[in-house]
Amino acid sequence: MDIKKIRELLDLMEEKDLLNLEYGHDDKYISLTRNTAVQTVATTQVVSATPSATTPVAVKPSGQLETSPMVGVFYSAPSPNDPPFVKVGQKVEAGDTLGIIEAMKIMNPLEATQSGIIEEILVKNAEVVEFGQPVIRYKA
Repeated sequence: MDIKKIRELLDLMEEKDLLNLEYGHDDKYISLTRNTAVQTVATTQVVSATPSATTPVAVKPSGQLETSPMVGVFYSAPSPNDPPFVKVGQKVEAGDTLGIIEAMKIMNPLEATQSGIIEEILVKNAEVVEFGQPVIRYKA
């Protein structure tokens, strides 16, 4: 490969802003790598130690969480035409079915671990849930 061809390849790298270029023709092969200096710009962010009047303050939700014991699909009712197992405001007893988690085509009941009143259903029907993901919050 002659120097003229190599210079053409270098010009092409610069024109197209390429960092690497590999070229082969017949029994000749060349790999070119261009070094570029990385410029780092330091930024400073000022954070106020005291919240302002307009800063919302996160309120920690109260209540017991029921989490998914496995990865699967959460269903709030036994079938699409049936009413949901539980609704917000409903009283549940330990062992009551709160929903179903389908994993590997097996329907697994999600049961309440203690008695209480349903405060919030945190996932939608037919939504994929992860292991340990909060599904339902209730007040014990």
